[in-house]
Amino acid sequence: MAKATPEDLPSGPTTLRVMIGSNLRRLREAADISREEAGEEIRGSASKISRVELGRVSFRLRDVRDLMIMYGVQDEEEIERYVDMAREANQPSRWHRYTDFLPDWFSNYLDMEGAASMIRTYEVQVMPGLLQSEAYARAVMMLGYGHTPLTEIDKRIEVRMKRREVLDREEKRPELWAVLDEAALHRPFGGAAVMRSQIQSLLDFCDKPNVRIQIVPFTSGAHSGAGAPFTWLRFAYEELNDVIYLEHLTGGLYLERDNEIDAYQAAMEHLCVQATQPNKTQDFLQRVLREHYS
Repeated sequence: MAKATPEDLPSGPTTLRVMIGSNLRRLREAADISREEAGEEIRGSASKISRVELGRVSFRLRDVRDLMIMYGVQDEEEIERYVDMAREANQPSRWHRYTDFLPDWFSNYLDMEGAASMIRTYEVQVMPGLLQSEAYARAVMMLGYGHTPLTEIDKRIEVRMKRREVLDREEKRPELWAVLDEAALHRPFGGAAVMRSQIQSLLDFCDKPNVRIQIVPFTSGAHSGAGAPFTWLRFAYEELNDVIYLEHLTGGLYLERDNEIDAYQAAMEHLCVQATQPNKTQDFLQRVLREHYS
């Protein structure tokens, strides 16, 4: 396995677990060892090995050492490096302070979003979370969590605003490519004043070199992504496969199989063809402002 410096490692324990698990799987397969055999070595099962290799569980440091030795790694420095990485992957996420209301499935997504080199997202009814203004986010939160204490609403908005920091960080800044259905511009969350500030925020985002926004106009008719928002994450690490993220009312779904990725990639490319070209987006947004929110 190629050595990685701390600066090369992905941010967030979720993506680090996935990277370590992927490398352990490659070592196991290269050694022609089955999951059942590996499970016995660490007093576990094939299903435990599967969870470890998928990055779904935290690591027992002893297991990492024992597996690497079983797989034929003899370099003690290399073993210790992976034990140290596993120890780091077991640390709480930067989102840990919000665990009183932030479910694990979404905390994991936030880790992956923060480690992605490319984020492509399609939304139908609402603005993408990374592009929401604070006032718009509050209007959305009040609709979805109207009976929740205001202190929790404030924390949820704080999380949403912190997510946007990845777009302005100095290093490993991701490319964001967002495609919005025109309906998202006309659904007046919070009223006209909130929508004006939100659309102005989109105009400001259009000036960022790492942000691209396209609008699928009503005039395009039906299209391949109709009614199905999704996010496609790509990473700058060969050990991390692309991920398609689908969110529903009670959880999130992660798709990682090649055929699934290919299907959503094709849908995204088709949406981009039907949408306004990025250099026309600001004109489109200005027209919506004039005609609907002046």
